[in-house]
Amino acid sequence: MGFLSLLMVASMPVVQVLLIGLLGAFLATKNINVLTPTALKDINKVVFMVFTPSLVFFSFAKSITLQGIISWWFMPVNIGIIFLLGSILGWVIVKVLRPGRHLEGLVIANCTAGNLGNLMLILIPAICAEEGNPFGKIDVCRENGITYVSLSMALGGIFIWTHTYSFMQKDGILREKMKLNNADLEAYQIQTKVPLLPDENVSEKKQHFMEKLKPTLHRIVEELMTPPIVAVIVGFIVGVIPWIKSLIFGLNAPLRVLQDSLKLLGDGLLPCIILILGGNLTRGLHKSEIKTSVIVAIICTRYIVLPIAGIGVVRAVKGLGLLPSDTLFAYVLLVQYTLPPGMSIATMAQLFNAGQEECSVIFLWTYLVAALAVTAWSSVFMWILT
Repeated sequence: MGFLSLLMVASMPVVQVLLIGLLGAFLATKNINVLTPTALKDINKVVFMVFTPSLVFFSFAKSITLQGIISWWFMPVNIGIIFLLGSILGWVIVKVLRPGRHLEGLVIANCTAGNLGNLMLILIPAICAEEGNPFGKIDVCRENGITYVSLSMALGGIFIWTHTYSFMQKDGILREKMKLNNADLEAYQIQTKVPLLPDENVSEKKQHFMEKLKPTLHRIVEELMTPPIVAVIVGFIVGVIPWIKSLIFGLNAPLRVLQDSLKLLGDGLLPCIILILGGNLTRGLHKSEIKTSVIVAIICTRYIVLPIAGIGVVRAVKGLGLLPSDTLFAYVLLVQYTLPPGMSIATMAQLFNAGQEECSVIFLWTYLVAALAVTAWSSVFMWILT
C-alpha cells in the first residue's frame, strides 16, 4: 500500500473530529449562543460524572481478559514513558520560558497528557473501516482496535486523573490564593495545610508526623476516587472475573439491560466532548496570558520530539520480540506519542477554574496543528510497520 493511500486512510478520522468540532464552535458563537460558558461547564460535569465512567467501564470490562492483560504488558509501560518524557520536557519549558507560576501545571499537563482515549476511539475504528487498511479484515481489525483503545483509555485515565489532576489542582489553588488579600491568604494557607485539624489546634507550633501526613493521604484518596478511576477499577474487577462478566455482558446475560444502559451513556461521550472542544476553542481566539513561545514549545514537544522518541522506543521493543504479533498493537503504541492534549485537561481547567482561557488557546493551536500532524505521523507509522 503506497504512502499516499495510507495518508488518505489516516486523514478520514481527523476530518470527522474537525467537522464536529466546527459545529461546537459554531454553537458557541455569540450569534447562536447555545454552548454558553455556563452550558459548557455544566456539560463538562456530566461528561466527568456520567459519560466518561460509563464508556470506560463498558469498554474495559467487556474487552479485557487476564490473558490479554499479560500479553499487552508493554502498553502501561509505554504510557508511563510518554508521561515521563512529557513531564521532563514540560518542566524544561516552564523553567526556560517562565509562563507564570499559576500556569506551570497547565503547561506540563499539555506536554504530558495526550488524548489517549476519545480521539483514538474515532481514529482506530475509522482506519480499520477503510478499504485497503494495512491491518487485515475490517471486522477483526475493528474488534482488536477497540480492545486496544479501551485499554489505552483506561490506563490513560489512571495517569491523567492522578498525575495531571494534581498539577491542575495546584494551579487552581494558586489562582485562588492570588485572588485573596493578605489577611484572607494567611487564613487560606492555614486551612489548606491542616484541613483535618480542629481550629483550636492551628496555633500549635508542632504537629505529630501522622497529623501532617493526613492532608496528603486525603488528597491522594480523593484523586483516586474520581469517577473515571473508580470506573477503571470496577471494570478491571468485572473483566477478569468470568462469572461476574457473564452476568452483565452477552446476549443472554441476566443483567444485559445494564450493559445496554452503559453503552447508551458511553455513546454520548464522543459527540459531547468534541462539541465541548469546539466550543472551548472559540475562547482561544481571545487574548490570554500564555506566551506564543510557550505554545510553540508545546506543539514541538507533542508533534516532533515525542513522536520521534516513540518510533525509537517501539521499534526497539518490537525488535526484541517483546510485543504481540498483531501489527495494530504496535501502531496504537506509536499513535499514543502523537496525540494532541487530552480533553480531560479542559474539564479539569473548568472544574478548578485554572487557566480556562489559556487552556483554550493551547487547545486551539494544538488541535489545529493536529489535523496535519496526526495524519502525517499516522501515515508514517503505518508505512514503517507495513
